[in-house]
Amino acid sequence: MANKLFDVAPEILIGVAIDVVVRGQDSFVAGLGVRDPLQQVYLLGALTLAIWVFESIFEFAYLVLWRNLAQDLQHELRTSAYAHVQNLDLAYFEDRSSGGLVAVLNDDVNQLERFLNGGASDLIQVVVTVLACGAVFFAISPQIAVLAFTPIPVILWGAFYFQRKAGPRYDLVREKVSALSGRLANNLAGIATIRSFAAEPREHERLAQESLAYVAANRHAIRLSSAFVPLIRMAILFGFLCTFVRGGQLVIEGHLQAGFYAVLVFLTQRLLWPLTRLADTVDLFERAMASTRRILALLSTPITIRDSDATQPDHPARGDLAIEDLHFAYANGSEVLRGITLQIPAGRTVALVGATGGGKSSLIKLLLRFYEPTRGRIRLDGRNLDGYPLGWLRSQIGWVAQDVFLFDGTVRENIAYGRPGASAAEIEAAAIAAEAQEFILRLPQGYDTPVGERGVKLSGGQRQRLSIARALLKNPPILLLDEATSAVDNETEAAIQRSLARLAHQRTVVVIAHRLSTIVQADQIAVVENGRIAELGTHAELIARNGAYAALWRVQTGAAA
Repeated sequence: MANKLFDVAPEILIGVAIDVVVRGQDSFVAGLGVRDPLQQVYLLGALTLAIWVFESIFEFAYLVLWRNLAQDLQHELRTSAYAHVQNLDLAYFEDRSSGGLVAVLNDDVNQLERFLNGGASDLIQVVVTVLACGAVFFAISPQIAVLAFTPIPVILWGAFYFQRKAGPRYDLVREKVSALSGRLANNLAGIATIRSFAAEPREHERLAQESLAYVAANRHAIRLSSAFVPLIRMAILFGFLCTFVRGGQLVIEGHLQAGFYAVLVFLTQRLLWPLTRLADTVDLFERAMASTRRILALLSTPITIRDSDATQPDHPARGDLAIEDLHFAYANGSEVLRGITLQIPAGRTVALVGATGGGKSSLIKLLLRFYEPTRGRIRLDGRNLDGYPLGWLRSQIGWVAQDVFLFDGTVRENIAYGRPGASAAEIEAAAIAAEAQEFILRLPQGYDTPVGERGVKLSGGQRQRLSIARALLKNPPILLLDEATSAVDNETEAAIQRSLARLAHQRTVVVIAHRLSTIVQADQIAVVENGRIAELGTHAELIARNGAYAALWRVQTGAAA
């Protein structure tokens, strides 16, 4: 506001200077006590210098303050949205692309930042300009003021009309950005598969189609915004001509001083021409609002896996698990678990086996409270899982997933992910227990070797051993292994099994395995078929029963042949 007030002042001083030159000792300045015309010019020169200095100071101040405000707001909005996303249910991520979420968290937030950097302050300055110039106009000549202000309602009508029409178009632009980001993220993640199928031309064409859809949506919006500027220019021309012609008539007729006429002519430019930027400002505003709607929609997504407000236990979990009549179905899907009942005493190892799709991995996710049961319950040490704080519950569980995820960092950082403050000796001990030490030492930089995004620089077996080491370093009372040895060779598998056997007596272990040879020593083996437990017992008991487990054993050992 201060910057704009000082910005308007030079036009007034020009008119006052003309008044001094034309009228001399009868000028407006002479009425303030400075009679000598030369002294009046010196005074105006000093005022001009002061005005330009203060205008520059305030311009620097508002640019710095507004841009820093934009940085603070975009930082808070992005981190708040990301914090909310981290707490959303896994089902939410199954229905959306990661690229689309990145577009919201990054590109949409940046779009809002761009408006705050310039557009918001421009709106304030336009309002200040209209008020300041309007005061001068009505003080000098109310008649000319009315004529000069006549185009403003037309300009405002055009701005609001454009806003209503542009909103849906920019919503479509943001949707196309999300789709394009999703395609890019998906293709970059699957670049090896694309190359293996020689599908580069096909994927390039699909990306080009997404990009063209984004371009078309932008052109649709640009066509409307481009029509707005000529409309404003014509309205401004009308206001300027009215001031120019009618003001000149009043000067000739002796009803208006030449200096005041100059002030009005110059202020008309200062009043109306900034309104041409209103089109760009409204354009920025609509783009920002389209992005804001997407961000707020993300922030308003409900969280169904609610954290418990119960007091956190002051001791580690014993690891006694009780699964009682457990039913579960994914959203819009049929039941994958149908009445599972299973007792897992603390310190015991229970193996889940059976055909793919039987519900074993879903049970693991329910133990981690990634999802809530449709019916039934899971109890830990006698208390329902939803009675524990989520952070504490998951801190008691070590999970080795079938699809291993490593972060873009070093080997050491990935092993220590569950315990960032772990010492080098503890990290190495976990690596040795997971039979990972040998290959780690062969890497170019040992434990400080970068693994690449998702661990792309390592083999599948190496990634899996680091994942096991990560879980072991966490040292939880409960260990969940979802096909933990599926990507290792027979020799490494045997070594890992030896490590797990040494560690099993210290914790409760739930292991999913398709290689039955890896779970022969389990305390209990549950055969899961179609969401139900078909058989339950030890390896020897199930072989003697000659049922589904025995059939699987014969197939894997070759006895069926």
